Amino acid sequence: MQATDETVTCAVAGVEHGAIEGHSIDFIPDNERTDRLSRQGPFWFLGNFTFFTMTIGFVGPSIGLSALWTTIAGTLGIMFGTLFMAFHGSQGPHLGLPQMIQSRAQFGYRGVIVVLLATLFVFAGFNIVNLVLMMQGLKSLFNWDPFKVALAVTVPASILAILGHDWMHRSFKWALYLSLPLYGLVTVAVLMHWVHDVPLAAVAPGATPAAPLGFNWTAFIAQFAAAASYNIAYAPYVSDYSRYLPKNTPSGKLIAAVFLGASLSGAWMIAIGGWLADHLHATDVLVALNQVGSDMVPGMGSVVVGVTILAFLPVIAMNIYSAKLTAITALDSFRKVRPTPKARILAILFVVVLQLGVALSIYTSGKGLSVLNIYLVIMLYFLVPWTAVNLTDYFFVRRGRYAIPHFFMPHGNLYGKWGARGLIAYAIGFVAMIPFFCVLDGANEVYVGPLARSMGSVDLAWLVGLFVSGIAYYALSRSLDLKYEESVIAHIEKKTPQYTTGDKGRC
Repeated sequence: MQATDETVTCAVAGVEHGAIEGHSIDFIPDNERTDRLSRQGPFWFLGNFTFFTMTIGFVGPSIGLSALWTTIAGTLGIMFGTLFMAFHGSQGPHLGLPQMIQSRAQFGYRGVIVVLLATLFVFAGFNIVNLVLMMQGLKSLFNWDPFKVALAVTVPASILAILGHDWMHRSFKWALYLSLPLYGLVTVAVLMHWVHDVPLAAVAPGATPAAPLGFNWTAFIAQFAAAASYNIAYAPYVSDYSRYLPKNTPSGKLIAAVFLGASLSGAWMIAIGGWLADHLHATDVLVALNQVGSDMVPGMGSVVVGVTILAFLPVIAMNIYSAKLTAITALDSFRKVRPTPKARILAILFVVVLQLGVALSIYTSGKGLSVLNIYLVIMLYFLVPWTAVNLTDYFFVRRGRYAIPHFFMPHGNLYGKWGARGLIAYAIGFVAMIPFFCVLDGANEVYVGPLARSMGSVDLAWLVGLFVSGIAYYALSRSLDLKYEESVIAHIEKKTPQYTTGDKGRC
């Protein structure tokens, strides 16, 4: 089985068109691998250095955990989840491909659509949550029109996503310069007690004072799980932004850069979120940040909120960019798509219209955020078996050895149209998760599995899915003819050296 010359050409069809990135889902050739390892840590630091990450710190205090214990549980959880995220990042320079294209090796050329749909809706879903939070917060604080807020945020973020990879990295650097001093000042204000606690009586006049927040295992595990699953949800993103690194980038150093960047900022923001929820009884993060700023200096609250929103624009763009790659991959699985700037722009317009329409609908419904949070939890359940299968294949089964042109061959490729092993392992893992599902709407149960209920309604389904899917895929893959695959890969690499995917033990 050999890759045709046409397939090899199509795999590197992208070209630069001025300031706009020319590539989409295609292979990045060696002469265009101009990114630097030093940019990865700051990039992923900012990815979590946002007001949205602070809301993850609201989980613990809402069920009795103090700010201190929320910080500890959140830090441990974010570090655990970031491990999976960081290992995905190492695939980018090694293969020169977006994350979800590589998943065709496990699920097949068309079978990958199962996880593509879940991934697309997670990318769009995060942006929808972010937009609704901004619309609600800015309406509450300044009475700004929600529709204008959504447009004002989405338009510049969409332009960044259209400009592409290099501009994304630049914007993240600028946003880091903007937000780091701001959140540093907020942290100092919290540590120095420049911000006044809100008495419980002010929150619920006449009510019996609630017991101070402290420690309980159920809340601790719930906060750990929320933080871990939050960064596991980043797994489909990472190699999208590391695929322009040189092929010889040391995987260990890249994994460390992604891990340190994403986990440090995530732990920091969760700690601030936990403090806001514990001491200010915050339920709206932008309103709480406005209060912190105003307590420091009158009028400073508006500056804090404004900079917070401005620094968040690149993260909105990142979600649009990765959703665009996923949408193109999904379409390409059924109808060949030439990777051109036009295809990228059309995919971005589709994603933007989708997220704007849903966000506005949710906002006007008045109860949408709880519905969307339920939706995101369910989508995470769909992603977890994928990340387990993908990492098991990359590190333990094929060990980074792939026939890159075959990812772009609809017929006669090594991996088939429907990857039975990947799909079966995915299904086994998903079914095993169901008794551990814990889907809540505030204090109301949507679905709590019997095993989750026996553990105090703590959501550990994601952990079960990781282990069961990974083990199932490894067992099913014992029947793969890896010697034949290696002979095909060797032929491709001899003919086209740029498709060399490194030695088997590289990690």
